[in-house]
Amino acid sequence: MAQSMAGSNGADWQEARIDLAAALRWAARLGLHEGVCNHFSVMLAPDRFLINAHRTHWAKARASDLLVIDGAGNTLEGQGRPATTGINIHVPMHRMTGHKVILHTHMPYATALTCIQGGRLEMVHQNAGRFFGLCAYDDAFNGFATDMDEGTRMSRMMGDKRVLFLGNHGVVVAGETIADAFDDLYYLERACEVQVLAMSTGRPLAIIPDELAAKLASFSTRHENAVYFLAAIRGILDEEEPAYAT
Repeated sequence: MAQSMAGSNGADWQEARIDLAAALRWAARLGLHEGVCNHFSVMLAPDRFLINAHRTHWAKARASDLLVIDGAGNTLEGQGRPATTGINIHVPMHRMTGHKVILHTHMPYATALTCIQGGRLEMVHQNAGRFFGLCAYDDAFNGFATDMDEGTRMSRMMGDKRVLFLGNHGVVVAGETIADAFDDLYYLERACEVQVLAMSTGRPLAIIPDELAAKLASFSTRHENAVYFLAAIRGILDEEEPAYAT
């Protein structure tokens, strides 16, 4: 179940490991991953970050295989290293935005919008409305994140938003808990999928008015639904792929 990351290196950190492994496996089931790249991370403490190891397929993610790194990217717990781009993106973004959870993917429909000139998430479906006023856009592709300056730049672009669309690249979704962030990641991709399908008809989009979209963004059961969603995912994995929690 989702929990705060404020605890010590004990039960809270172990629960975060299990939640993150479940999120990684479910992302792979949904095709939101890309090869053995992309990265999910949790800020466990000011200088401690939980992140998936590079070159491990998300479909095989296990709680015990996740890495704890410090702010310089040194592995403190676990075997191996994160992707260099993962360190360079996630560490600065955690520090500068204050978000406890940072999820970065190249999931197809959201990424498709970053490949269109002026591509934006349009308010054409109720799933899109939950992100009204919560998305930032970085329209200029800046290459691979070869150093932490790129993560710092991305943090500035994201500001106080929960979603950052990266031009010609992918998306970053952030949240206070793994449940919240993964729920947003899932519904963001669904919203983008509906939009891309609607755009493919060549007919004009039917835009939801701002005042109604704003109401959709503030629905009161968002966190509760996110907790139930992650719990349901873990329940399925407990039956079908229990190794994720080991």
